[in-house]
Amino acid sequence: MCFPTLDKQELEAGTTLAPKFDASGLIPAMAVDAETREPLMFAWMNEEAFRQTIATQKAHFYSRSRKKQWMKGESSGHVLHVSDMRIDCDQDCLYMLCTIGNHGGACHTGYQSCFYRSVPLGEDDPTTLVYNDTQKAFDPSAVYK
Repeated sequence: MCFPTLDKQELEAGTTLAPKFDASGLIPAMAVDAETREPLMFAWMNEEAFRQTIATQKAHFYSRSRKKQWMKGESSGHVLHVSDMRIDCDQDCLYMLCTIGNHGGACHTGYQSCFYRSVPLGEDDPTTLVYNDTQKAFDPSAVYK
């Protein structure tokens, strides 16, 4: 299946899915907790990962560093089950509502979210990150042996 190229009006106001992948063939995807709406993780999808996510309702991504596709939770068991996938107004960014399988966290470091630290705003020296989460959801050394 090939996605169509649409004019601005149809792209923004129509009902035809026409994701705009970047020059590298990727589209950004933000995963958020379906219940709390807290951010879980951000990653990139290629067209295959996008299609597999739609078909399986499990989040698939493309690793730019490893240059390969992967399913979130394939090694940890912490699968992201997608209950809603939204695409932005110009169809070049995704937002997914997810639940984490296996009662784990979304981050490979063991935290519930990859966004477990804040950048201090309004500070003269904002180089020291502030931890929002103090407890990990799982022990990464036990999961990723």
